[in-house]
Amino acid sequence: MTRFVKLFALGLLLLPNAVDAQQAPRPGSGGNPIDPDAARPIAALESVWIEELTFMEVRDAIRSGKTTVIVPTGGVEENGPYLAGGKHNYILQQTAEAVARKLGNALIAPIIKYVPEGEIDLEPGTIRYPGTIGVRVETFKAVLTDVSTALRANGFEHIVLIGDSGGNQQPQVEVAEELSAKWTDGKTGIHHIPEYYNWVDRQQWLRERGINEVMQDPGLHDEFSATSIMMLTDPTTVRMEQRIRAGHFSINGVDLAPIPRTLALGSELVDWIADLTVAAIHEATGETDGS
Repeated sequence: MTRFVKLFALGLLLLPNAVDAQQAPRPGSGGNPIDPDAARPIAALESVWIEELTFMEVRDAIRSGKTTVIVPTGGVEENGPYLAGGKHNYILQQTAEAVARKLGNALIAPIIKYVPEGEIDLEPGTIRYPGTIGVRVETFKAVLTDVSTALRANGFEHIVLIGDSGGNQQPQVEVAEELSAKWTDGKTGIHHIPEYYNWVDRQQWLRERGINEVMQDPGLHDEFSATSIMMLTDPTTVRMEQRIRAGHFSINGVDLAPIPRTLALGSELVDWIADLTVAAIHEATGETDGS
């Protein structure tokens, strides 16, 4: 008997077992579903990010009063020679968490990173820079709509949209209006919060603290507020060490050293942004102090 025939014969012997194994229901599959009301067997992780939590932890958080969910939208785009393309996403790691913590009754959905960045199939515009990844406005709106609909099904009572990039704002307004018109049963409200996206006010806030930038290169797509907040998340995202070695550790005429000062201002700025955003969310939802 040849080696091939022996292997074929062995396969026939094992085939019924293989079929049985494939047909056997897996834990959590349709044949043996996990009870959605099963007791959580361990202590919950202390996090406000839904993607870091188990379904039991999310379920129990909602039941305990965390009925607001923040949907942050960022982007992946050209930001000059120093900042990582995910600038907005790194900023949101700080600001969205600060907002959720201050609200006290909120969790955060995963950051939506694919957003409108201009024409995706034409050379003009930011899309010509390698690493810029955009989607059509209708695609972005469809994702926002589906994500928000899923969060409504999860049991959240308020869905809050915050966008860290200018192109995200109007589509978020439209999605919030469209879903508000559709969701008439009073179970879930959806709110776009324009107060979060306040770059001009952030510049004024920094000037009041002695940071006077001169926007020397409008194509740089970088400034002190973004850099200082990103440094809180991860200094490598602003290429801190490389810039120091190359003598480029400044932005728009403002020195980023000493580092502790920049980090302190970044932290204070996050706190200020969160306070403004929380106040706007309270006004939009009619809820205050996590109630």
